[in-house]
Amino acid sequence: MIKVLVVFGTRPEAIKMAPLIREFNRFPEEFETRVCVTAQHREMLDQVLSFFEIIPFYDLDLMKPNQNLNQLTADVLIGLRSVFLDYLPDYVFVHGDTTTSMAASLASFYSEVKVCHVEAGLRTFNKRSPFPEEINRQITGRIADIHFAPTEISKANLIREGIKDSTIFTVGNTVIDALMWANVKLENYEDDEIRGLKELLVSTKRVIVVTGHRRENFGDGFLNICKALSLISQRDDVQIIYPVHLNPQVQKPIYDILGDSANIHLISPLKYPAFVWLMSQSYIILTDSGGVQEEAPSLGKPVLVMRNNTERPEAVAAGTVVLVGTNTDVILLETETLLNDEDLYKRRATLHNPYGNGHSAALIVSKIKSYDR
Repeated sequence: MIKVLVVFGTRPEAIKMAPLIREFNRFPEEFETRVCVTAQHREMLDQVLSFFEIIPFYDLDLMKPNQNLNQLTADVLIGLRSVFLDYLPDYVFVHGDTTTSMAASLASFYSEVKVCHVEAGLRTFNKRSPFPEEINRQITGRIADIHFAPTEISKANLIREGIKDSTIFTVGNTVIDALMWANVKLENYEDDEIRGLKELLVSTKRVIVVTGHRRENFGDGFLNICKALSLISQRDDVQIIYPVHLNPQVQKPIYDILGDSANIHLISPLKYPAFVWLMSQSYIILTDSGGVQEEAPSLGKPVLVMRNNTERPEAVAAGTVVLVGTNTDVILLETETLLNDEDLYKRRATLHNPYGNGHSAALIVSKIKSYDR
């Protein structure tokens, strides 16, 4: 029996790890699988746990008001020590680029437990962008024993850094598994958020969904984004829906500049099922989120990425996303082009998603079954 511990702390990690947990649980005769959440995020994490019916075995419940990265890192390291002593896992699975993943990898190393890194090898090669995610991901990559890269580009990044080819497996991205699973669940699912969105949307207008929360965009970046959205909203044929992140440094410029705009609806952050439903109703998505860059192409939605660089260059190369940075004029130009050029829009909307076909979790579990420990 192989003992697996899946550790995560944020909503994006929970979304991307849910299909993997489900896949491991399909083989109870081969794997004992336990989930540990740090609750680096609390409410948003719990929403995803509820939707995917995941019950953590361990809950460190670390979220605190005004939490800083130093304290969070220390708390994860200390909290996981007792978990490892209790469970003695063979493998610890972490995801992506969060502080939870970085600290969990380090805690695993200290306890001499093998680390499996899901969504390994993404790089911007700029340690300040995204901050602190780029360094979190690189540190996790140095510690990990097995690397599950979403694409060949990610695998090549790892090989250039001296990671052994035999420890790297290209498997696609589990976010596509989660998206397909969520779409099936949404066929028989409706909650107050989805009902509220249905009342909000105007059938004669094209919906532009916006998300933004990256630290590197705080200050002038968000001011420029808001100016662009204000100009776009002057069109009569669009409706902008912006679920606003709870961070005060995000909320202040958005509400100051866009609060009275007629065609812009500033709403509270959405639970995962409502957000998936909203993406499916959108025409264009503007975002600085990594996960949305991966998800939206599977829904046939062109994405404009409001960042100056991305650790997901496959999407840029495939044409499913376009980098627009935080330049007001560029955001406005690229959005207007998609709205005005129907042929270009159709080409972008039908491009192949480079992040897989929804079988990533099954590939990961099959590799662990056959891996020489």
